[in-house]
Amino acid sequence: MKKLMTIYIALLMAVMGIAQAPSELWNRANQAYSEGRYEDAAADYAAIIEEAPIITRAYAPVYYNLGNARFKQGELSQAILAYERCLRLKPTDKNAKYNLQFAQSRIVDNIADTQVFFLRQWLTTFRNMLPMSVWMWSSIILFSLMLVCLLLFAFSRSIGVRKAGFYISIACLVCSVIALSNATSLHHRDTVRAEAIITRGIVNAKASPDRSGTELFTLHEGTKVTIHEVLGGYANIEVGNYNGWIPVNTLERI
Repeated sequence: MKKLMTIYIALLMAVMGIAQAPSELWNRANQAYSEGRYEDAAADYAAIIEEAPIITRAYAPVYYNLGNARFKQGELSQAILAYERCLRLKPTDKNAKYNLQFAQSRIVDNIADTQVFFLRQWLTTFRNMLPMSVWMWSSIILFSLMLVCLLLFAFSRSIGVRKAGFYISIACLVCSVIALSNATSLHHRDTVRAEAIITRGIVNAKASPDRSGTELFTLHEGTKVTIHEVLGGYANIEVGNYNGWIPVNTLERI
């Protein structure tokens, strides 16, 4: 019995130590930031993320503070990358959105954005309002509610209850499918990670994945691009109305 208690206490202390480590780093990073030691603060915020077994919504503030520290250091691309990752975890973070827009306003680029159809843009904004887990659980709950309403429709003796059960079940099914679609879309986005940030000062996009390819256009640090494929150390990217090949080591996936 004593041996089991010793093992239990040891395991508990180990878990507590794991839980306290990020908290200690968090406090140290915040202290460094408040004192203007932005390089130390950024290193500690990055360490918290590296030590995380699973990156969850709770780490959104860490990415946000990391973005602030990087911006103070003058590392524009890394700041934008951190803000983008923060918004992946917490799409409703208004401070991260504002800081991201401010950082993006500092980008020097000559690439015009593609005009996105307003309905597609609205659907994307709607999808990003909630994290994938919330959409998934919403889909499950709505589907379960649909089944309950179908049971009421099938077995209730009241015509009013049967009608209500029928129409509510249809509404729940539609909403469940929408929620599932959003969860699937977010899962695909986070798995493929096609969006990336240019991390080099100036990058020349070429017509083919090799050094001898014809130069098509120039990208600058902090520009957000979409990766379509990777071949031989080059990534085929799209930005605005342009498409070309750039070295993989000049960008970092969000």
